[in-house]
Amino acid sequence: MTSSRKGRLKARNPRLGAVTVFLFLAAAPAEGFSDISAELAECSKIADSGERLTCYDHLAGRKPIEPVPALKSGETPSPDKGKKFSYFSYLWELDPETRIGRFPISPYRSNYILPYTYNASPNYEAVREADPGKDLKYEEVAFQLSFKVKLWTDILDQKADLWIAYTQRSFWQYYNFEDSSPFRETNYEPELLLNLRTDFSLLGLRGRFISVGFNHQSNGQSEPLSRSWNRIVANAGFERGNFSLLLRGWYRIPEAIADDDNPDIEDYLGYGEVWAYYFWKGNRFGIMLRNNLDFKNNRGAVQLEWSFPILERVSGYLQYYNGFGESLLDYNHRVNRIGIGFILNEWD
Repeated sequence: MTSSRKGRLKARNPRLGAVTVFLFLAAAPAEGFSDISAELAECSKIADSGERLTCYDHLAGRKPIEPVPALKSGETPSPDKGKKFSYFSYLWELDPETRIGRFPISPYRSNYILPYTYNASPNYEAVREADPGKDLKYEEVAFQLSFKVKLWTDILDQKADLWIAYTQRSFWQYYNFEDSSPFRETNYEPELLLNLRTDFSLLGLRGRFISVGFNHQSNGQSEPLSRSWNRIVANAGFERGNFSLLLRGWYRIPEAIADDDNPDIEDYLGYGEVWAYYFWKGNRFGIMLRNNLDFKNNRGAVQLEWSFPILERVSGYLQYYNGFGESLLDYNHRVNRIGIGFILNEWD
């Protein structure tokens, strides 16, 4: 009988330790027989089956099995505790253990609400162009909803998935009670993205994915507040440890001059942006940089953010934005805003 077969028999029959003892007795010297018999007799008197088996195992020379440490109150098992963290794998199902197939709804960009934001430079010019008597408060509520759905997986047996995504960002003059707390601006942004899973090295970073797609963004308003544009977009995601880097670029699809509500939008938003995140003990530190790369008329934007743990799936969220293009209505107006609120934790 093989050793593995013996191991399976032992696992199935907890009394095999006693049988081993008796086989040992058959080959034992006569002078030690009486001592062992006495010890066996003592083991047989033990009422508790677990303690009795331990006694027999001791005689047979078997080491006790170490018990599994009990979980602390409120703690859940973590089978992937030793696995390397990958933010982009969570978002884009890049690894086998994160792939969940077609049609489930999953986060795309951040989902958050900032119940209080303070903008030191509201865009009075834009709103008063439509309503000369309209007033704006420095304080607003801002929130963003963003999700995606996978439509097609492993296209043509390749490492490519087709996704549809939607992002909506709103700025609500909640504290403007005199004007019945109107929504000042909402941007609607549907996208169609072809995402290719990759694995290559570049400057010490691991290239995780490359995607291309179509992006439409508009604010759904009528003239003179209407803003919109269509773009071909490309993204590339890189990671190293707890650091994630996203490069975004775009090409604006030309429109007829008569239909273009914002012909100079690229002068303010440029042709791309960079997002970087660092994760540490449940915290996420983020920065977004954007620039038109025009050194004569240089314009850009920076967003700083910090997410800190509060609940299992909800984190506190602090956001600061300075520059152009925070919203379509403000694409050519410099915003200086800080806000605090909550964000859904899609990275843990």
